[in-house]
Amino acid sequence: MSLFHYRSQSGEEVDVILEDRFGRVAAVEVKLAASVTAHDSKGLASLRDALGESFIRGVVIYTGREVIPMGDRIFAVPIGMMFSG
Repeated sequence: MSLFHYRSQSGEEVDVILEDRFGRVAAVEVKLAASVTAHDSKGLASLRDALGESFIRGVVIYTGREVIPMGDRIFAVPIGMMFSG
């Protein structure tokens, strides 16, 4: 497993990128906000478009309460879910 940060030439960023030994990528963007907008997943979408099928999933972690689909293979997930059983 490898760990990276992403910044595109146009300035889009992703906080954490995990790549497994098969080249599959999962990415995480962290937002300290109770709500999210399409802008919050812009870096994840840029990475997804650049990687194609190698991009498995992108997650925006935020302080809200519900899982929100934000595009193809991208979801907003409450931080509380990270610590619940």
